[in-house]
Amino acid sequence: MTSLFDSRPLPDHALEEVAAEIRRLDPDGSRWADVFRHTYDMIYNGAETGRYHWSQLMKTEKTHFGTLFEINAQRAFKFKGGDTTDYRIAGHQVDAKWSQNDGGWMLPPEVFDEIALVATASDCEAKFSLGLVRAKSEYRRIGANRDMKSGLNAAGRAAVVWLWRDAPMPANILLQLPEHVVEHIFDSRYGTQRVNRLFRATEGRLVHRNTVRTVARQLDDQKRVRKNGGARSALKPEGIIILSSYHAHIAQRLGVPVPDSKHYIAVRVSPGSETDPIIGGAHWRRATPDEVAHIAPDLPEPGVREE
Repeated sequence: MTSLFDSRPLPDHALEEVAAEIRRLDPDGSRWADVFRHTYDMIYNGAETGRYHWSQLMKTEKTHFGTLFEINAQRAFKFKGGDTTDYRIAGHQVDAKWSQNDGGWMLPPEVFDEIALVATASDCEAKFSLGLVRAKSEYRRIGANRDMKSGLNAAGRAAVVWLWRDAPMPANILLQLPEHVVEHIFDSRYGTQRVNRLFRATEGRLVHRNTVRTVARQLDDQKRVRKNGGARSALKPEGIIILSSYHAHIAQRLGVPVPDSKHYIAVRVSPGSETDPIIGGAHWRRATPDEVAHIAPDLPEPGVREE
């Protein structure tokens, strides 16, 4: 029992129940990570615009990010709509609040005294944070903007219960490459050539399908990757194979990150020994940077294992 002289806040059972339900729906945060990645990719609209960086967005688009995030989260987790808030989770009213700047969430009057689901992320660092806070009056900054929205004060920011803090989300590889490399990738009129450059520059690293679409300026990433006229054919003489989720077992044996259904990975290979994986009827291993290129093998068809 809390005494009159105990300054600790009383437990917020509703907030605890909301937190438990969110954790139940996504124990490791991977589904939320995908929501953030998908929202960034939607707002960039790379297949049509070629954009991949927050700084390339217009102000109105940046403002729209929060709305897209709210919609994508509801679609991903099937949250019910609230009466005056975005969601109802575990039977409680919850409002989604996004800010590109950590701690910069703006709370409208209808959220006061309700639970806010606060979110922020850095695409450059491939990290996201998601937490819960009760929008109490003592947690709100004095003063409001013309929409009567107010932010959290220092006490409010300290009261956020973080479900995930700086957790990893699928990376935008274009933001992790040196600037001159990215400029070279885009410095071609032809989408096929741009995609070839992308995979050369990212050998051994996961590449999101949407990045391929952004570089190709085309929705069909598989067309730009497949062996008949795509990057697999173009890079074969250079000893480079491009693996998808169908080839996860090969990636694992080669000792590179394993692609899932949303990623590819390019790997430069050389003839190997009996301890190396079989690809195209022969043993292959990952090549060292200084090795002479060998013509890469053809990958097995989906569902076929050669060993």
